[in-house]
Amino acid sequence: MKKNIFLYLLLLVSIPNYGQQGLNEEINKLLKEELEKQSIKNAFLKVYSKSKAIDINIIESKNNKEVLSKNTPFYTASITKMLTATAIGILKDKHMLNFEDKIADYLPETLLNGLHVLDNKEYSKNLTIAQLLQHTSGLPDYFTDETNDGSPNIINQLLIDTDKSWSAEELIQFTKEKMKPHFIPGECYHYTDTEYVLLGLLIEKVSKVSLAEFFKQHIFQPLEMNNSYINLKSSPVNSTPPIAKFYVDTTELSSIKSLSADWGGGGLVSTAEDLIRFFEAYNNHKILEKNTLLTMRNWVFETKGMEYGYGIRKVSFNKIYDNNTDLHVIGHNGSTASFLWYCPELDTYVAGTLNQLEASKSSLNLVYKVLESIKNH
Repeated sequence: MKKNIFLYLLLLVSIPNYGQQGLNEEINKLLKEELEKQSIKNAFLKVYSKSKAIDINIIESKNNKEVLSKNTPFYTASITKMLTATAIGILKDKHMLNFEDKIADYLPETLLNGLHVLDNKEYSKNLTIAQLLQHTSGLPDYFTDETNDGSPNIINQLLIDTDKSWSAEELIQFTKEKMKPHFIPGECYHYTDTEYVLLGLLIEKVSKVSLAEFFKQHIFQPLEMNNSYINLKSSPVNSTPPIAKFYVDTTELSSIKSLSADWGGGGLVSTAEDLIRFFEAYNNHKILEKNTLLTMRNWVFETKGMEYGYGIRKVSFNKIYDNNTDLHVIGHNGSTASFLWYCPELDTYVAGTLNQLEASKSSLNLVYKVLESIKNH
């Protein structure tokens, strides 16, 4: 009898362990398939669910000389927008601003004059914080939009002068001189990093500390995100390995100074573990008040299968892939094929990067396959 009880208990323990091992192997295989693509040099993937007892960390590299670990930070690109928007939410909860406030109440007139002029009418002083957060301001994107005179936009200038150090004010001036707005504020949607430079400047103006210091004081230190920092602007709390290399095709971008052009909308360097730690606290109202978080999830249409809130994106996979899946995710992705997603249906977080600008679409496909593996396992 005792022997049968022992075998029964052993079986109860071994079945979950076997299941976890099998899932780990499946997800590892999915990541390796991505790594086999010629342009991808290294990849990080963390899958975490407290309720499902899932904690998978996979790190792959084609370069044996590049030593990578779970503490190796990577460039998160536009995932940064989640933290910049959260910083605005923190200031809102401290009663230092409101989402519907006009940015002209906080930023200097010299910075804003001529920023949003459409059909000979200026809307610069009408822009609100909420419009900037949600990409409904109509402002152009200094990174990727075409310039009026056909000269290179900022993303093309990164490699023209790799030693160029960009200030936030220079980026706004470039936008004013070289680009035109797309629509009257609040009338449509256009994704633009210009808004998040303005938000970064606004955070600094209201808080009276740098954006990097605000992140450190209000997000990194309280949440023990010890390997996170703003590229070229600050250092991590702990001693941290060098940033993982990332590429556009075969050209490495990791160490160029011109990346200073990516700041409030994309300058965060972090690890998958730190990112999930942040997102868990975000979702569980440990950073922002519940009503503030609900307001920030006021979705507007972005493109097929995607909606946008205040610095956060919602993806419905059934619309993306034209299938019957019930899975969706909220979070953000970045141009370096970085990703931070939470799937409510599976109570699961997926974070990481493929560190390749040409693989940004592949990262979402990878996340979907990972979540389907968990659902079907």
